[in-house]
Parts: sequence; C-alpha cells; structure tokens
Amino acid sequence: MDRKDFFGALLRRQETQFSGTVSLDPYDGPWTESEVIHLLRRTTFGFAPDQTAPFVAMGMEAAVEAVLDVSAPMPDPPVNVYSTPVMPDPDAAYGATWVNAPYNVALPPEYYQARTDVLKAWWTGQMIQTGLNIREKMTLFWHNHFAVEADTVLIAQAVYHYLDKLRGQCLGNFKTLTKTITLEPAMLFYLNGYLNAKAQPDENYARELLELFTVGKGPASQYTEADVKAAARVLTGFRINPFSSPISQFFDFTQHDTGNKTFSSFFNNTVITGKLGPAGANELDDLLNMIFAQQETARFLCRKIYQFFVYYDITPEVEDQIIGPLADVFRNNQYEIRPVMETLLKSQHFYDVLSMGCVIKSPLDFVLGISRQFKIPYPDPQPDPRPLYLTWGVNTYYAAISGQNLLDPPLVAGWPAWYQAPMYHRVWINTDTLAGRFLLVNGLTGTGVDVGGVGFKLDPIPFAESLPDPVDPNKLVEDSIRHLFALPVSEATRQYYKGFLLGGLDDSYWSSLWVTYQANPDNPDNKNGVITRLSAMYREMMVQAEYHIS
Repeated sequence: MDRKDFFGALLRRQETQFSGTVSLDPYDGPWTESEVIHLLRRTTFGFAPDQTAPFVAMGMEAAVEAVLDVSAPMPDPPVNVYSTPVMPDPDAAYGATWVNAPYNVALPPEYYQARTDVLKAWWTGQMIQTGLNIREKMTLFWHNHFAVEADTVLIAQAVYHYLDKLRGQCLGNFKTLTKTITLEPAMLFYLNGYLNAKAQPDENYARELLELFTVGKGPASQYTEADVKAAARVLTGFRINPFSSPISQFFDFTQHDTGNKTFSSFFNNTVITGKLGPAGANELDDLLNMIFAQQETARFLCRKIYQFFVYYDITPEVEDQIIGPLADVFRNNQYEIRPVMETLLKSQHFYDVLSMGCVIKSPLDFVLGISRQFKIPYPDPQPDPRPLYLTWGVNTYYAAISGQNLLDPPLVAGWPAWYQAPMYHRVWINTDTLAGRFLLVNGLTGTGVDVGGVGFKLDPIPFAESLPDPVDPNKLVEDSIRHLFALPVSEATRQYYKGFLLGGLDDSYWSSLWVTYQANPDNPDNKNGVITRLSAMYREMMVQAEYHIS
C-alpha cells in the first residue's frame, strides 16, 4: 500500500460525524470478544489473544471493574544501570535506586541525562509489563494533561516523584491531584512556580492552571487576564529544596503577596483574603475551591477524557448527551475520577460501532502493543538489570522517533494529537514517523533488534498458538485479523495475507507445516519453516493501515 492509499485507509472513517448511539445509559448489548477487544485497546497498551476470554466470561460490568482495578502494588523505582566502577554515582550504587538522591554537584554531568533516560525506559517497562488494567494508560493521560518536560526539568528525581503522584492518584480525586501537582518540584521548576515572588509575580503556572489544567479556553470559560494575574499572586512563595531527600517544596512566606486578590464575575467576583506568615500557603486551597466551583472545570476535564479514550471530535450532540451528563457525574462525586471513567466505559456510546476503530494508535500504543500482543520475552533483571533496561529503552526510542518522546511532550499542552484541530490524531502519521514504525516492525520480524549487545525479536508462534485453530490457514488469518485489526477487511485482503502462509501452494501446505512443527517443535527446520511464514504474514499486517487503528 502506497502512502496515498495508507492515508486514505486511515482517514476513511473520519469523514463522517458520529451518528450512532450517543448515550451514557449503561450498555446492554451483546458482550462478545469484539467489545472486550475494544475496551482493552482503549484502556491498556495491548494484550495477547488468549487474554480476552476471561473478560468475555465475566460480562461487561465485571470486565470494566477489572480494568479499573488499580490496586496492585506500586512498581519498584528505577535503578542505576548507567554508572561504572571508574565513574561511580556518588548517591546510588549500581543496581540501587537514585530517586531520593538530593542534588549533588559531585554527580558526573552525563549522569543527569542518564537518569532521565533510565526513567523513560523504566516507565516504558511498566507499560509493557503491567496487567490488563488502566493504571499506566491513565498515568499517561495525566502526564499529557499536567505536562512537564523531563529534558527541561533535568533533575530526574523530581520527574520520578511527579510521575509517582500521577500514578498513585490516577483514579483518585482531580481536585486533590491538581493541588498535588501544583506543588510538585518538577512542576514548580517547569512552569517557573519557584520563581514566583511578591515583588515580581510570575504568571506562567497561573495561566496554565486556568487555560490547560482546569477551566480551559472554551467559549463558556470567561476568565480574564486580571484573573491570571490574581492567581499568580495567590501562588507566590512556593519554593524547591533540591538538597532534601527526596527533593521537596516549601513555602517562603517572606516571598508571598499578602494582599487581597479579587477575581472577575466569571468567578463570582470572589475575593481571596491575603494571609500572613505560613498561613499564606492556604490561599492555594481558596484558589482551587473557587476554580472547582465552576461547572466548566468538570466539563473541560470530561472533554479531555473523551478525546483521549473515545474520539477526538466533540460534536454538539456529544457535548449535550455525553460531556454534560459526564460532568454532572464528576461534580456529584466531588471530582472523583473513577466514577467518570466507570460511567463512560460502561456506556452505550463507548461500545457503539462508530466508537470502534476510529482513532490512530499513538506511537506508544503501536510500539508497546507489539510487545504485549506477541508476548515478546525480555531479559531477567537478575543478576544484572542493565539488559532489561536496554530493551525497555529500545521501545522508548522507537516511540520517540515515531513521534512520542515519553516524558518530553513537545508543549505544555501535551501532544497535539489530543487537542490540535483539525488534524488531531492524524498528526501521528507522516513520512518520518511512519518510517519509525516500519523500522521497528522490520527489525522485530526479521533478524531482531540489538542494543548494546542485547538483542530481542518477535517469535510469532506463541501468538498463533493462542488462536483457536492455527492449523487451518483460513481460520488463522481470520482470527489474526480480528485481534490485530480494528477494522474489517475484504475477502481479497484475507486471501492476500493467506498467501504468505502458503507460498503459492494450497491450504494443505500450511496445515502440514503446522502439524509437522507441533509433532516435533524442537526440530530447527520445522520451527524455522513456521516462523518464516508467520513472520512474513504478520510483518505485512503490521505495516498496513488497519493495524495502526484502534
């Protein structure tokens, strides 16, 4: 398929507005593998064919509850895999974590970048190895919402703790999370909050708090430039202590503006009374109480959730029938996030056919999905964690060259695919980023991918074995398409893929090849024959437009 055809296939579902079931009423239709696949595609970073049956058996209610179960223990923090005996890390031995290390002028300069690279690889690893729940996808949503750039912050310890807060509160309370991130050292540094002082208020964070994090810039959001200035005055005095362990923030009341702050009619002409001494820090609570009293705060966040998990285009009908009622759920539950996600993921609208196969996979969904779908094995972290981090880092690299540099979104607004009209998710695909996707596919299905002497590749046999009837080439192709593609294909296309299994012969050729392998799987010739045929077919599937759709 050439580039023009590729774009045509990607965009053919996007030319019409949603005209299906636009309702938050609980879904009461058939609960089949099709609905389970859709649910898991949108809430996880991929799954293997043999992982869907339990979700089908448990029914919709229990399946959504399982996806929303984020009670598993938090992952162990990243460790030092970069130092050498000649140049040790003074704060963390090899194999030990550095996340609570204070700022240290004796740290070799290159280790600042090394820690950031390790953190990126480590988070990629969590996305690969986490169970079938929404935790890492929801953490990415919040990272895109409360965006910071690790390569700007520079101190990876601060970025780790910011990320840890997002993960730990991913289905918690939005208002609480907003306060938490406001005071996180990574955010204080990234948006200049630590420079905000009474003599010279810095409006950077105050502006983004309103424009990007809470009430947004929609037509119903009528805050003023004076409101930004008043919010900046509220936020004066918060500082970073880089020498604590872990890095922390504190309130310097000598740098806080103690005057009263008056807001516009959009905020009901609220006056936040200036407070003296340490009590000045409490003005932040007054500011958030004022912001979260606005209905537009709930609507704005619900729009972002919808665009991330369902579809980019919010029509007037969706605004009225989905966003409005969802915002009511949000406010009625005091800004708890879980009830919103539960309502959305159990709704008729979410499982409508027009909500399926209508978005382009993000680079992370694409890259990590391959590992999770095909259960690519990764090195054991014992006795040396370095090979594991290297292979995680390869995935981070391929996502980056495909357009999504984890922990380094291009703007404070996050990645344009989730907000930038009119292209939205179509910005994921261009000549350069598409080449990055294809490069990974060709490597994994060919000779493998090697980094630092550590290689890994895709073995297609376990994927085929997890399908109901791999001995029949017709069923094998049909079942592979069902799990790998979000859109149906023609009979001619199915026959085209089957041709990779048959090599110009009839169906019995593949069946015989598979049966022979199954009878003696340790025979290299038997195994290589099957791998060659399957790899060719799956390589071709993964470079087609349908594989890039979720």
